[in-house]
Amino acid sequence: MTTKDVYRLYAITHSLYSGRARSYLIKQGIPFRELSTGHESFKAEVLPRGKLPTIPTLVTPSGDVIRDGAAIIEHFEAAGGRPCQPTGPRQQIISALFDVIGTDGLLRPAMHFRWNFSRDNLDFIRYHFLYSQRDLPQREEKTEQMMGRMRHAAQLFGVTEQSQELVEGLYLEYLDALNAHFEQYPYLLGWRPCIGDFGLLAPMYAHLGRDPYPARLMQQRATRVYRWVERMNRADQDVPEYFQAGTDFLGDDEVPATLLAVLRVLAEDFVPETRAAAGRINAWLAQTQPEAGVSAVTRPGSGPGNAEFSLRGQTISALAQPYRFYLLQRVQAIYTGLASQDRALVDDMLAACNMSELPGITLDRRIARADNLEVWT
Repeated sequence: MTTKDVYRLYAITHSLYSGRARSYLIKQGIPFRELSTGHESFKAEVLPRGKLPTIPTLVTPSGDVIRDGAAIIEHFEAAGGRPCQPTGPRQQIISALFDVIGTDGLLRPAMHFRWNFSRDNLDFIRYHFLYSQRDLPQREEKTEQMMGRMRHAAQLFGVTEQSQELVEGLYLEYLDALNAHFEQYPYLLGWRPCIGDFGLLAPMYAHLGRDPYPARLMQQRATRVYRWVERMNRADQDVPEYFQAGTDFLGDDEVPATLLAVLRVLAEDFVPETRAAAGRINAWLAQTQPEAGVSAVTRPGSGPGNAEFSLRGQTISALAQPYRFYLLQRVQAIYTGLASQDRALVDDMLAACNMSELPGITLDRRIARADNLEVWT
C-alpha cells in the first residue's frame, strides 16, 4: 500500500457525525488519514465538489468526494457486498432503525451533556474547537462564535432549562437499558457491528463518550456501554470479556429482548417527535413548494422551523429536520419490500418496542441524493 491508496477523511474528533464514518473505516480496515476542515485543501479542493462545508467528507484515492456519513458508509457497503447489513428481515429493520435514531434521535442528550456542564467540559471543548482551525489572528474570536452557535443549537433541538431534567432522566434510562444489553453481547445484533452500531456511535462517542462529564458518567454508571464505545473505535473485534464469543450476527434473525427494551425507552420521544416533525415539514412543503432538486438540508431558521410534541406531560419544541426522514426512508424501503410473512414478524417486533407508527410516518415529498446533496424530488 502506498500513500496513493489512502483515503482522506475530513472530520473533527469532537464531531458527532464524524464518529460514525470514522468507526466504519476503522472496523472495515480501510486506510485513511484524518484532516480537519481547517486545512487549506478542504476549502480549495474539497468544498467545491462536496457542496456543503459539513463533515464528515471523504476523498477517495482517485479524487472522488463523498459528503456525509451515510453516503460514505453506503459507498463502501455497495462495493463490498454489504458486510454490515444483516440479511434477516427483523435484523435489517433494527439495524436501519438504530442508524436513524443514533444519527438524529439522540441530539438532545448529546447537546445537553456537552453544553450544560461548563465547569467540567468547557476547557476540553474549547481546545477541540480552537485547534480544528488554522492558526490565524482571528482564530480565538472565531472559536467563540462557533461555540456560541452550537450552544444555541442545543436550544433549537429542545434543550431548555425546563426540559433539562426530563432529557437527563430519559437518557439515564436508555443508558441503563443499553448497558444491560451489552452484558449479553458486544454489539447490537451479536458478535460484529451492523449499520445501526455505527449510527448509534455518533452521539455516544464524540459527545457522550468523550466530553469529560458525560464520559465519566458513562464509565461509572454504564461500563459496558463505555467498552462498546471503545470497541467501535478498534479494528479488531475486541471482546476479551465474552468467553463464548461468536463472530457473526445472531442466528435465526434473532433480536434480543434486551435490545427491544432499549428501543422502548427511545420510542418515548423518538416516535412523537418524528410524528410532529413530519406534520411540520409537510405543512412547510405545502406552503413553500420547493422545486425538485433543491437542497432539503438547510440552516436553522431557513427551513421548516420547530415542531412541538408532548413527552411525559411536558411540551418539547425542537427543530424539524428533513434529514431524519431521508434516513427513515431506508427503514421504510426495507419494510415495504418485505414479503407478507416477514412483514408480520416485523410488525410484531415493532409493536413490542412501541414503534409501530414509524413505517407510516412519511413526508409528502421524498428526499433523494444528487451531486453530494440531499434534495427534494
